[in-house]
Amino acid sequence: MAKDETRRTDSGIEIKSVYTQNDLEGFDPDERLGLPGSAPYTRGVYEQMYRTRPWTMRQYSGFGTADETNKRFHFLLGAGQTGLSCAFDLPTQMGYDSDHPRSEGEVGKVGVAIDSLDDMEILLRGLPLDKITTSMTINSTAAILILLYQLVAEGQGVPATAIGGTIQNDLLKEYVARGTYIYPPRPSMRIITDIFAYCNDNIPRWNTISISGYHIREAGSTAVQEIAFTLSNGIAYVQAAIDAGLNVDEFAPRLSFFWNGHNNFFEEVAKYRAARRMWYRIMTDRFGAKDERSKMLRFHTQTAGSMLTAQQPENNVVRVAVQSLAAVLGGTQSLHTNGFDEALGLPTEAAAKVALRTQQIIAYETGVTETVDPLAGSYFVEALTDEVEAGAWEYIKRIDEMGGAVAAIESGFMQDEIEQAAFEWTKSVDAKDKFIIGVNHFAEDSHAEPVVFPIDPLLETQQADRVRALRARRDQGAVDAALAELAIAARGTQNLLYPMKDALRAYATLGEVSDVLRGEFGVYTPAR
Repeated sequence: MAKDETRRTDSGIEIKSVYTQNDLEGFDPDERLGLPGSAPYTRGVYEQMYRTRPWTMRQYSGFGTADETNKRFHFLLGAGQTGLSCAFDLPTQMGYDSDHPRSEGEVGKVGVAIDSLDDMEILLRGLPLDKITTSMTINSTAAILILLYQLVAEGQGVPATAIGGTIQNDLLKEYVARGTYIYPPRPSMRIITDIFAYCNDNIPRWNTISISGYHIREAGSTAVQEIAFTLSNGIAYVQAAIDAGLNVDEFAPRLSFFWNGHNNFFEEVAKYRAARRMWYRIMTDRFGAKDERSKMLRFHTQTAGSMLTAQQPENNVVRVAVQSLAAVLGGTQSLHTNGFDEALGLPTEAAAKVALRTQQIIAYETGVTETVDPLAGSYFVEALTDEVEAGAWEYIKRIDEMGGAVAAIESGFMQDEIEQAAFEWTKSVDAKDKFIIGVNHFAEDSHAEPVVFPIDPLLETQQADRVRALRARRDQGAVDAALAELAIAARGTQNLLYPMKDALRAYATLGEVSDVLRGEFGVYTPAR
C-alpha cells in the first residue's frame, strides 16, 4: 500500500495516521463516557467488570444425539468452562422431527437433534441446572426449547425460578440474514412477546432474547450495519412488547445482545462501546425506561466463523485470539471462541479445548482484566467510537422513516445493504486488497489430510427410530387434547406457552407443536 493511500476500517471509516486531542474537540467525557457501571455505559455495564470475576466462558457445543452432546458438556465443564451453550441441528431449528422427510441428511449435523422432552432429559442429564446458566441458539422453536428446559429442571426438583440462561429468540434477523424462520414476521413477533411475558412470570432469571448482530455480520454486513440493524430490531421487539401491554421495565432488564467478534481490532472495540451508548439513549429517550437495568446493553460475543479459513487452519488460533481480545477490551459479558478447525467441520475435542484455553490465557495471563475499559480516553478509540455510532444512527434514522425494522425487512432494505457490503468485501479479497493470510497472501500448497470431526452415518436412522418409539409408547389421547388446546390459543389471544408446555409435558414432539402453529399462522415465503 502506498504511503499516501487512504486507510479505512472494514466499515469504510477513514483512519488517520495520527490522532490528537484535536480529533476530540468538544468531547465531553461526562456525557460521552461516564464511569464504568454508570450512564451512558460506554465504559461497561458493571463498575468493576472483570476485576470481580471474568466474563462467562460459554463454549458453543452441540452435535449428533443428546447423549453425545451431554458428554461434550461434561468434558467442557471439566476443562473449566463456566457456562453452557447449545447448538441445535437444522430440523430442530426449523420445527421438524428427525423422521420427517425434510430432515433427511441434516439430523445431528450442525447441532444436536432434540425431538421431545425425552431427548432434553438426556441432553441435560447430570448437569446442575440450578448452578450453571445455559445459552440456547434457537429462534423459531425457542418457546419449545425453553419449555423443555424448564420441564427437565422441574423433573430434577429445580424450580423454574432457580434456572438461568438465554434463548436467542431473534426472528427478525432470521428474515434478514440466516433463514431459519417458520412463520411470517408478525405471528413470530407474537410468540416472542408471549415468551417475554411467560418468563417474567415464571422464569425470571432467564434472558428472553439475544438480539443478534452475529448472523447479520456473518452474512457480510459491516460493523456499522451490524449494530444499526441489530439495534433497530431491538427497537421493534421493545415496541411490540409494549404494544402487547407489557411494561418496559418488566421485560427490558432481561434483554441481551449477541455480537460478532471480527478481525478489525479497534473498530470492533469501538463497535461494542458505541452499541452500549446507543442502547442507553434508545431506552432512556425513546422508551422512557426508569430501571437502570433496562438501559444496560449486556452482550455475548462469538468470534467470527466467516473469518475462519480451511487453508492453513492453524492460523485461525491467532485470529480467534485477536477477536477475543477485542471483545474483552470492549466489555463483553460472555464469550465463545471458535475452534480452529471449524472451517472444515464441527470442532474436534482437541480444537474445542484450545479455544477454551485461549479465553483462559487472556483472562488469567495477560493482565487485561485488572482495570476497566483500559482503552478509554485514547484519541483514536474515542474518535472511532463516535464515527461508528454516527454511522449507525444514520441507518436507524432511515429504518425509522420506513416504518421500523419489520417494514425495512419486508421491503428488503436490510438484505440489500448486507448483500452490497458482502459484495464489496469479496471484491477486495479477490483483488488482494484485503489480506487473508494463507488464502490470498502467503498461500501454500498442502496435501495433508486434515483431521475432521467424525459424523456417525447411523445417527439419523437411530434418532428417527427414537422418535417413532416415543410416539408408540406415549398417551396419544393426552397429546391430541393438548395440541387441540394449543390450536385454540393460537386462534385467540392467550399466551401460547401455557398450552404448549402442557403438550410437551405429554411428550408431544417439537415437530407436532410446530405443525399446529404452521396450520394457524402459515409459513413465511420471502417476497423475492
